[in-house]
Amino acid sequence: MDGKQTRPVVVVAGASGDLGTRITEALLAQDVVVRALVRRPTDKLARGNVEQVTVDFGDGVALTRAVTGAVCVVSALNGTAPVILDTQGRLLDAAVAASVPRFIPSDFCLDYLATRPGDNRNMDLRRRFAVRLDAAPIRATSILNGPFADLLEGQAPIVLHRFRRVLFWGDADQAFDFTAKDDVAAFTADAALDPDAPRHLRISGDQISPRGLAELLTGMEGRPWRLLRAGGIGRLSAVIAIARALTPETDAPFPAWQGMQYLRDMSTGRGKLHGLDNARYGKADWTGAAAVLAPTIR
Repeated sequence: MDGKQTRPVVVVAGASGDLGTRITEALLAQDVVVRALVRRPTDKLARGNVEQVTVDFGDGVALTRAVTGAVCVVSALNGTAPVILDTQGRLLDAAVAASVPRFIPSDFCLDYLATRPGDNRNMDLRRRFAVRLDAAPIRATSILNGPFADLLEGQAPIVLHRFRRVLFWGDADQAFDFTAKDDVAAFTADAALDPDAPRHLRISGDQISPRGLAELLTGMEGRPWRLLRAGGIGRLSAVIAIARALTPETDAPFPAWQGMQYLRDMSTGRGKLHGLDNARYGKADWTGAAAVLAPTIR
């Protein structure tokens, strides 16, 4: 038997996406064979120790064959109900049918266990899938990492560089969790190879409040940054309701109102991560807010 055959195989669904590609890279660094499930082959994944398998997620027999022999199936699928519940559900069924011992769902989010049902569509989808996953005869591990730290670079309407303001709702001292995608990917790779990984693992690369962000940016830029309070949580909820009512129905994962729902769960503290597992695999080089924001400083 050659060396490649003796390496553990980890299946990654959604391997050609942003996070999926990073998870694949992190697994390759662990000397693992990655079996990437793709709808069509891509040059992004054309490298040693990556087996690209073209699959139709609607074909249960072919999907079961594609995951057979893996030590873990990692889902990095991204979407709304048709993806998180239906496509990912078929992936779970295939993993169970193939007797794969472990499954990591595409959670990678706030602590959805602590958020309120009905407050956040994407958290509700993960909560619904968790019911199905917990009933399946397979060992599951969810990675909960809060918002991706990359959002601080400008995609999230919090750090307003033009005005040197940090926008917030509610309490300026409410700490937020932020974790860089590469850190999430590295931790996920470790978890995929950990047969004793628990049901939930919580990680945070940095925990910082709006006030902390303003102070950090003031020190980094050498010019004062100030806080800008947009209102209380009640006003934010009203804005979300209006935005959702005016937005056409969509299967896009992040319409504007969905991002606001995340911000509300962060601003209330309900999605806050507690009892962090950062040290479980010995990782110490977590990317903090300062490192993420440094390239944005003028």
